[in-house]
Order: sequence, then structure tokens, then C-alpha cells
Amino acid sequence: MSRTASPTAQDFVPFATAALDFHRALNIPAGPLVTSRAELDALHAHLVSTHGLLDAHALRVGKLVPAEGDQLRAARTRIWQAAEHLHAAYHAAPRPDSGEVPEREACRAGLPEGAPELTICQRHQRTAHLVRRRTTPADLHTPFTGLIRH
Repeated sequence: MSRTASPTAQDFVPFATAALDFHRALNIPAGPLVTSRAELDALHAHLVSTHGLLDAHALRVGKLVPAEGDQLRAARTRIWQAAEHLHAAYHAAPRPDSGEVPEREACRAGLPEGAPELTICQRHQRTAHLVRRRTTPADLHTPFTGLIRH
């Protein structure tokens, strides 16, 4: 449980972590060699949720303990970057109905594929809006996002 939560508050993060570990152990060693779009979509949803959690912590903590807030903002940025890569991987993954792998040009053009495939794009765009408000382009493109305070 977190150090500031009340003793009766539920801390679900350890359960989410255990569920991911359990999922990996059950599905990855014996699973298909190619990651399915459904798996990439689920992972993207998980990272976007983690991004939201880190964002909430960074906003609250940053006012009280600036050095901790800096680190949480850096983690939030890295999670967003990972979500960006998962979104791109989703569009590069084989389509479930045909097994066809889209050409790179189609992925770069951002051609919508329609529902339900568009759900990942809608989630991504909602989070991107928040990212643009709370992160600078320099933060998103720097090789190191953590600040060091002394």
C-alpha cells in the first residue's frame, strides 16, 4: 500500500502487476510468434491507464516535493513514448481477418481502419491531447527526461 493512503484504501496496482505477470507466463511462451492486434490494444490501454495514474501523482506530488514530481513526470513521459510505439506496432501488425501486413506507407498515412480497430486510435488521441497540454515537444524528444535537483 502507498505511504499516504489510508489503511482501508485498496491498492490495486500490485494486483494489476500480478495479472500482467500471470498473463505473460500463460500466454507468451506457448503463444503465437506474432503479437495479435488484440494484445497490442490491451497493452496500449494498460499503458494509457498507467500514464493517467502517473499524471495524477505527478500533479499532486510535484507541488509538495519537486524532485519527486520531476521523476514522476519523467516516468509519465516515458510511458507515453511506450504507448506511442505500441500504437504504431498495432497499425503495423497483421490484420486479423486477412493476415495481411499493412504497407509502411499506409501506417504512416494514418489511414483509419474503422471500428472496432479505431478504438485504439480514439484512446490514443484522447491521451495525446492531455500530453500536449502537460508536456513540451522538447520533453518528448529528449534522450533523458529526468531532471536532477540538488
